Amino acid sequence: MAEVVVVATFRARPGCEEEVVAALRGVIEQSHGERGCERYALHRDPKDPAVMVMVETWSSRAALDEHFTKPYIAGLGEVAARLLAEPPQVRFMEPVVIGDPAKGAL
Repeated sequence: MAEVVVVATFRARPGCEEEVVAALRGVIEQSHGERGCERYALHRDPKDPAVMVMVETWSSRAALDEHFTKPYIAGLGEVAARLLAEPPQVRFMEPVVIGDPAKGAL
């Protein structure tokens, strides 16, 4: 079970949906190789393809803090300003396990 869960919601500018996915592709692939990265997965709303949600799980807050120092993360601000309709909403969460621990948390 991850210690830290990050949920980030993005809304692409009209017509920029695929550019957002392309911009995030390298970030996702590089993040997968980081120590402590357990999950880094992009999801898209099938009813509104401009809305995307990144779900990340990290083994520790220290691993997440190290992630934020990477140059490909620093470059996301420029991507957001150019391709997103609004600032991303980012939430840092902690699991609340209910029921089966294997199914009750990411």
